[in-house]
Amino acid sequence: MRVQVAIVGGGPSGLLLGQLLHNAGIKTVVLERKTREYVLTRIRAGVLERGLVDMLEEAGAADRLHAESFRHTGIMLSSNNTYFEVTFDKYVDQPMTIYGQTELTRDLYDARERAGGATLFNVDKLTLNDLNTRSPSIDCKVSGEPLHIDCDYIAGCDGFHGVCRQYIPVEKRKEYLKDYPFGWLGILSETAPVHHELIYSNSDRGFALCSMRNQNLSRYYVQCDINDSVDNWTDNAFWNELKRRLPERFASTIETGTSIEKSIAPLRSFVCEPMQWGNLYLCGDAAHIVPPTGAKGLNTAASDVRYLYAALTQRYTDNDECKLQNYSQTALERVWKVERFSWWMTSMLHRFPDQSEFDIKIQQAEIAFLQQSEAAQASLAINYVGLPY
Repeated sequence: MRVQVAIVGGGPSGLLLGQLLHNAGIKTVVLERKTREYVLTRIRAGVLERGLVDMLEEAGAADRLHAESFRHTGIMLSSNNTYFEVTFDKYVDQPMTIYGQTELTRDLYDARERAGGATLFNVDKLTLNDLNTRSPSIDCKVSGEPLHIDCDYIAGCDGFHGVCRQYIPVEKRKEYLKDYPFGWLGILSETAPVHHELIYSNSDRGFALCSMRNQNLSRYYVQCDINDSVDNWTDNAFWNELKRRLPERFASTIETGTSIEKSIAPLRSFVCEPMQWGNLYLCGDAAHIVPPTGAKGLNTAASDVRYLYAALTQRYTDNDECKLQNYSQTALERVWKVERFSWWMTSMLHRFPDQSEFDIKIQQAEIAFLQQSEAAQASLAINYVGLPY
């Protein structure tokens, strides 16, 4: 097989990049280790920045999003029984969109199918060859059958545990990692959201988040021990703990129900530098991870896609590789700002095992300052809604 760009990873970043390039007349193949059905069982984020929505429109995959999503114009922040709202449109003329990542991924698969783009599933035994030459290639097996792919460039969109990052020589690769000493226990339930905006709650018992996917589907989280198990949590135990961490106004009105998904996610901050090696370019979780506080994971992957898409189209349209050569530097400049914001939100809202009374007082003062300062709220709004590309 011969393509111009081989994309490793059939999650949202790989699919979005593939669809944008396909629409620009650039021949691609998307290689996914699992099946389409498996990918669509992953429960992930649902808060989208304007830049990502714009790219979905450009990719021809936004019709259902516009029909079923809703605007997200602020967040509620609480500390024990007090709460206040940060309204985004007071500071930024740019709303966010609530739409589940699973549905977004489904839309991208459907758009790629309609366009006739090549997507291969059950791909394993993947080897990248000749990355520092003009003729890189991939050898792999597809449902057990060997396949050789010649290409000009390889996009590594295969996630934190993928193989692509490992092809950057260890002596050239610097990895920055911070693992947080807690996780998020999350449930999905067919219940109405407790509030029309997300609620981020700091409490003596730990962090909690109230989110949603639509008017009849809610997503809730509580901070838990990193070594905890979902088997230790009945639905009733979860709802009771969530209520203890919310202000009375919300705890008293929350609609409870049977969970349809329950899982524990670890929290980490991670950055790989550089994000390119030869003709290999990393996108999304393959290059960086943020804790989910602040809703930046999927959105930061989208900014990588924007930079790489612009670089590749410049290469094929104008035979100019300047943006490709500068891809890593351009992407990392934004990545580190997003890492800072996600770390700040996490540090402000969670209880850490080794926190002293002084640390807790500082945390409370940070939240109080945010409540009282328009400048601090403006900074939060600018970062939360999304930094420019």
